[in-house]
Amino acid sequence: MKVGSLLLLVMLLSACWPASLSFKDGSVPPEWKRFVVETLQNEAANAPISYAPELTELVKDAVQNRVGLQLVSGEDDNPQVVIMGAVKSYDVAPLALQANDVAAKNRLTVVADFQIFISAPKEDVMELRTSRFIDFDANVDVGAVQAQLLEEINDQIIQDLINKLLSNW
Repeated sequence: MKVGSLLLLVMLLSACWPASLSFKDGSVPPEWKRFVVETLQNEAANAPISYAPELTELVKDAVQNRVGLQLVSGEDDNPQVVIMGAVKSYDVAPLALQANDVAAKNRLTVVADFQIFISAPKEDVMELRTSRFIDFDANVDVGAVQAQLLEEINDQIIQDLINKLLSNW
């Protein structure tokens, strides 16, 4: 009797089970084919002159490679996604003060704002403000480790942007 009841229960449950389960998979709308990234503005007084253009190129590469959209050169190419933005802040500040007000660590913080204009499937504007930081030893000159620090911060900023692109759909 137990085997028959178990078999009946399994059949009933399998009849009620959905044929497929679907979750948001982080994919983009099928209407999105092309995108453009306008050169980011550098509004941060302390940022290296080349920082905003370098971040722009990294954003282009990331959207192309991770999202799968085709990079086009401008608005005339009818992009469905237009990304604009600015580096708002680039600061190095002391952290973890020790005796005699000497810092043990410093923190590099970068703040960037993005506006993402969508033309399909419906017009929309997404805004993103991302602030990322990394700590480093105070006895190290920021210029000596800047490239390494920015590489990590840029990865985080770009991941925030990709997450924003994929989150609304």
